[in-house]
Amino acid sequence: MKITLIRHGESVANAGNFISDDPGKPIGLTDKGREQAVARAEALRDEKFTHAFASQFPRAQQTAHILLQHHALELQIDARLNERKSGLDGQPVHLFNDQVRLNPLHYRTPHGETFLEQMARVKRFLDELAQQFPAGHILAVSHENPIIAALALTVEDPATVVFNALENCGRLDLEWRNSNAMGSQ
Repeated sequence: MKITLIRHGESVANAGNFISDDPGKPIGLTDKGREQAVARAEALRDEKFTHAFASQFPRAQQTAHILLQHHALELQIDARLNERKSGLDGQPVHLFNDQVRLNPLHYRTPHGETFLEQMARVKRFLDELAQQFPAGHILAVSHENPIIAALALTVEDPATVVFNALENCGRLDLEWRNSNAMGSQ
């Protein structure tokens, strides 16, 4: 299975530099985020996707709907694509990042998840899709952290990529078979 993971366009939280890890809050795209999604949609115009997924977050779903304007696919929502749960919703991003740097794979707030737990969640999603759609080409709109977690599943030591960044509407392509992956950005 081939999967194209796209980070959502710039959101109000990105522009405001605050954490948004509650999918129930209506944090959507900025005008710039919509422009990024339109540009990415044009770049994806000729891709032959078989299925499309997005996280539960409004910003991911808004991005996905823009990306799908040239594709006749029904968008499916899957919580395993959700943003990493930090337990610090609404707080400045640096509060979480400053703590994560001390122990990037294992750090967890009382109401959050570790990077390794996030990796396991993303792996379950990828494994299930590979089993259901072994010849599929999946479009999945998610968030920077889960996409980096997917990338971490392709390397021997996740610590080597845990601090990687992915710009808004950035792309990661993976070939995923039997829990083994090969990736490219």
